[in-house]
Amino acid sequence: MGSSSIESIDSQINKIESILNGIITDNLDKEFLQVDYTLRQQNDESIARGIDPKVSNEFGPKIGLNVTFIVTAIIFNEQQEVLMIQEARSACAGSWYLPAGRVQPTELLETAIERAVLAESGLCFEPISIIKVESSHGNWFRFVYTGRITGGQLKTASKADEQSLQACYVNDVDNLALRSRDCLPLIEFARDYYRNGQSWHLPQLICKRYVPNLYLRLVVAVWDQKINKHRVIIAHSLSPHLPICQLNPTRSVHSTLKRFMQYIFGGNDGISNSSLVPPHKPVGLIAIEHDIANHSDQYDGLCLTLLVHCKHPDSPLHNAFTWTTLSNTGELLLAEKLSSRHKTIAHSVL
Repeated sequence: MGSSSIESIDSQINKIESILNGIITDNLDKEFLQVDYTLRQQNDESIARGIDPKVSNEFGPKIGLNVTFIVTAIIFNEQQEVLMIQEARSACAGSWYLPAGRVQPTELLETAIERAVLAESGLCFEPISIIKVESSHGNWFRFVYTGRITGGQLKTASKADEQSLQACYVNDVDNLALRSRDCLPLIEFARDYYRNGQSWHLPQLICKRYVPNLYLRLVVAVWDQKINKHRVIIAHSLSPHLPICQLNPTRSVHSTLKRFMQYIFGGNDGISNSSLVPPHKPVGLIAIEHDIANHSDQYDGLCLTLLVHCKHPDSPLHNAFTWTTLSNTGELLLAEKLSSRHKTIAHSVL
């Protein structure tokens, strides 16, 4: 291996360690040109199996057209009561739910949740961390925020408008007529975060960075007893980088993950192979990248970096991938992320 290749791998190791700290240092122009498993490849696999693809190779996400980002805030007062709003929309008028809203075109996620909380509750909200991301297919995402109230006045029934009828802090949410009960596990999840936050991941928001499409980046880690360290997979096409694939908007994130893992652990013939994939488990998200599209020809992209814990360090890889180890500092960071499910941002598929 040439010295330039070694330097590139060393540089990538530094980038991996930065990502483990929630910091993105990759070159934008270069990185997203190095997609290891594109929609075209995924569609070609489907065609080879006799299945007609449901999405174009040229898919590009546009908010309001073919991708949806939802923001939700879970806010507690000093009495551990949760902020709820009473819906004004005709389809669910009078029912209760968490402050939430759809992200609009050219709107940052943090700006969207600040707007939604103010409009629905009358309170000024400062987002501090994302604690969970939920997804449905590969084109619907809900970002669950925690944070603090910095001002404003709680909306009463006398201030009802088209945004909400009123807002209040509630102790027993079960006693409310809820728009949907899917908020209940989210509230309990956030309550655990507020009570035991010192044992969770550090506060983390969106990494503000323009992303040209929907991507899933993987940190695949395996414990190797022979060297008493974890090993991490990197791709080495063009230049070393973490494995990255396009998210298929017609499939769940977990479905795309499964196909990508099959490709990484086999697939030298261009077809992913499930029989070669070692047991593995998605742990959680360690970075979320997004920024607004500033021009009409740009897309509303998103990149999720997912930590995956894998067994069997001797499993063969597709020839475009290889294993590497991190520095001692990186090893400690990785071990901490793997030590508890709360050390990463939770992700679930609805």
